[in-house]
Amino acid sequence: MSANLRPSPLMALFSREIRVARRLGGGGTMGVIFFLILVTIVPFAIGPDLNLLSRIGPAILWIAALLATLLGLDRLFQADHEDGSLDLMLTSDTPLELIVLVKCLAHWVVTGLPLVIAAPLFGLMLALDPQALGAVTLSLLAGTPALALLGAIGAALTVTLRRGGLLMAILILPLAIPVLIFGVSAASASISATTPFWPPFLILCALTLATLAAAPFAVAAALRHMSE
Repeated sequence: MSANLRPSPLMALFSREIRVARRLGGGGTMGVIFFLILVTIVPFAIGPDLNLLSRIGPAILWIAALLATLLGLDRLFQADHEDGSLDLMLTSDTPLELIVLVKCLAHWVVTGLPLVIAAPLFGLMLALDPQALGAVTLSLLAGTPALALLGAIGAALTVTLRRGGLLMAILILPLAIPVLIFGVSAASASISATTPFWPPFLILCALTLATLAAAPFAVAAALRHMSE
């Protein structure tokens, strides 16, 4: 194969991450099942009041998506640390920040995107109308990448710990609160006539863009520090 037909290192890394994620138990399937379990349990807890369910439905979907996103994040860099791949990434000619960004993108494609696709279906279980389903889906599409990037920071800080999943969640959940607040506000706008959709949604998009700009550098710095 000629050199110009070879995939770039980042494309090869992206394909590898997708294959590894599928081979190690299907993180996307686990996330969707966990998402479904949380959405199913809540109506049993609060009762069959459809009006109440429709009012709090966006918040339920967002909290369920936040918790489901955390699944598998503790292995984002830990597996690479255990098999020595992380050392190769640290010494690679490709900037570590770009490597981190590609790994986060692959993780979101495997775990976050299925949640966005499943959200309208699960929203029907919470008596959401079509307009609310669209708002929830759009807000999750804009906000879940930020959750994955924030989770990568926690994964990098706990990469050397054997059982760092709980510590990672403790570190990440406070950082995810602004994303959760504006995500729920945007998703709930179609239900409340007093809350406009675009201001919280645009703030949510700004948070995702800010996280996209800052998180790879924070993760790379944490990985370099932990490898010393």
